[in-house]
Amino acid sequence: MTVASPESASTSQPPRSETIEELFGALESPLLSYALRLVGDRAQAEDIVQDAFMKLHAQFAEVREPRRWLYRIVHNLALNHRRQSGKLVALPESGAANPNGTASDRETADTEPLPDEQIIRWEGIGLVRLSLSALDERSREVVRLKFDDDLSYQQIAGRTGLSNGHVGYLLHHALKTLAAELNRAGLLP
Repeated sequence: MTVASPESASTSQPPRSETIEELFGALESPLLSYALRLVGDRAQAEDIVQDAFMKLHAQFAEVREPRRWLYRIVHNLALNHRRQSGKLVALPESGAANPNGTASDRETADTEPLPDEQIIRWEGIGLVRLSLSALDERSREVVRLKFDDDLSYQQIAGRTGLSNGHVGYLLHHALKTLAAELNRAGLLP
């Protein structure tokens, strides 16, 4: 196996547009939110994000798309944590008395989606966030005002100083871009 010298490695890859510090500034908060949703514990989520950035630091020269890479690493670290810290809950035996002292024959129904469905949903959410971050700032703001603040085109136009038609144009193209990215990833039919 041939190992490329640092000089040849730097010429074979395009120049990196962001430093680790810039990536940390831009992605720490979204990654923390993502990890928190996956593990449910803020301290553990902070550790996961820190571990992801440490791994990126160690492999920065080899990582071509650090934003996507970080989301994937946070996702994998969170799943590993959930597997390792999974708690078993003992269910009462069939016919056992419930706290009121009467027998309960009702079955317990799990309303949560299956793990693979949750993973697909989380991956979709992560991909949407990455795709949103790739939009220009004005388009991101218009999407945020429409879907986070639930504003009308007219209200968005009033806040941004754009015309109603321009708001519609920006939303249309932003959503079209997001849909194309999700379709490419196989998350849309």
